[in-house]
Amino acid sequence: MWTRAIMSYRASFVMMLGANLVVTFLDFVVVILMFQHTDTLGGWALPELGFLYGTSALALGLANLFVGSIDALGERIRTGTLDVMLVRPAPALAQLCAERFSLRRLGRPLQAAAVLVWALVALDARWTWDRVLLVPVLVVCGTLIFCAIFIGFASLQFWWGEAKELQNSFTYGGATLLHYPPTVFAKELVAGTVFGVPLAFVNWLPALRILDKPDPLGLPAAFQFASPLAAALSLAAAGLAWRAGLRAYRGAGS
Repeated sequence: MWTRAIMSYRASFVMMLGANLVVTFLDFVVVILMFQHTDTLGGWALPELGFLYGTSALALGLANLFVGSIDALGERIRTGTLDVMLVRPAPALAQLCAERFSLRRLGRPLQAAAVLVWALVALDARWTWDRVLLVPVLVVCGTLIFCAIFIGFASLQFWWGEAKELQNSFTYGGATLLHYPPTVFAKELVAGTVFGVPLAFVNWLPALRILDKPDPLGLPAAFQFASPLAAALSLAAAGLAWRAGLRAYRGAGS
């Protein structure tokens, strides 16, 4: 329904999609400008940062396309309109994710995919079978991890109605963090993205294997292949948080 509504104004859709492409590309323009003054950043070249940018932005863009609408949960709780979804014969989570679905969100993943393709062509990497396989795996798993972060932190709005900005700090803020190599950050922060909120499994750890880079934390090599496990655990944790929040919800009382 939402897609048909958007496509009924096709010129507006094309302009909004184009504007979204331009705005999201400015993130990578910042990276390009940085390399006008240096050849490497933290020991990583521009195509390698393009790989980090492309994978993290693509995963975030796809997750935002699929479940990004859930950030409106807090407003629905405050206005009592969540009750309407709870009495319908469909999962409330699916309804929230589909609410106001917008194809203009395709701008971010399309732009990120273009940067990723350029980076893969420009990279001077030794492409073995496991490294080739890791690229689609990390995109899929990264998308699932961001979906879990969207849902998990949105679930906090059942108890804390203003948690939307906290969610954004770990989704959009987390993707921005992953645009840059782990070597430019403190080891404590990098460890937090491995053993806390598992952002490092979106692209940092697999990229170490693909690009043949040393691990700043000295973790076992198995961590570089653990994105599927991290995605599964993240989804399980998000599911538990959603179910706990839904059980705690008492309705508007009207």
